[in-house]
Amino acid sequence: MTSAHPPQPGRREHRTPPSVGAVELSFPFRGRWKVENSPENRIPSHGTTLFGVSHAIDFVAVDDSGRSAPRTWTSIVSPEPPELFVGFGADVLAPVSGRVVEIHDAEPDHRARRSPLTLAPYMAGQGRRAAAGANGLAGNRVVLSLGEAGPYVVVAHLRRGSVCVSVGQSVATGDRLGECGNSGNSTEPHIHLQVSTSTDWERARGVPLTFVRAAGKRGIPRNGEIVTA
Repeated sequence: MTSAHPPQPGRREHRTPPSVGAVELSFPFRGRWKVENSPENRIPSHGTTLFGVSHAIDFVAVDDSGRSAPRTWTSIVSPEPPELFVGFGADVLAPVSGRVVEIHDAEPDHRARRSPLTLAPYMAGQGRRAAAGANGLAGNRVVLSLGEAGPYVVVAHLRRGSVCVSVGQSVATGDRLGECGNSGNSTEPHIHLQVSTSTDWERARGVPLTFVRAAGKRGIPRNGEIVTA
């Protein structure tokens, strides 16, 4: 439940392949999306094990040039409207079949920040967002339970007002959940995906995940890889 801004590359910290005992998912989107904060590069992927994010992964929609939005001089000096970004408003799909156990759809979509100059004041508010818990970090979200006692798949940073499922509803892989937004702890529109042991987020632990890829192969894309679905 952290931002799309990627941490500095580091050595792989897991001792066993993250696909061992992993929950198998499909990509929750269509089109071209760039991978950030991948557990294939390091664990914990988002720099912390809090809130069950140890194996989380982020996807940022990009155009044919690999850009999430056009670059102008204003990108350097000021925050940008989320509507400028390729991913904003894109359909977000269920990555697995399950039952909806939690939704949140009231957080605003704030302006995006891509340069160090605009990121600095935003990062200063990290503590405030963490203190707000799941709403401040994940923003608008849908949580799916894969069984009576979990595990739980979280699809986060959705666009306000876009969630189109309800608690108790059963969904199938590929069903529409809402739209990509920039709510919660997010520096630009993207999809945050994680699997956790609990919806008690302060006690939740992360669960490894993997994806069904081309020709039925399984695996986790690395940071910087562009996935087409």
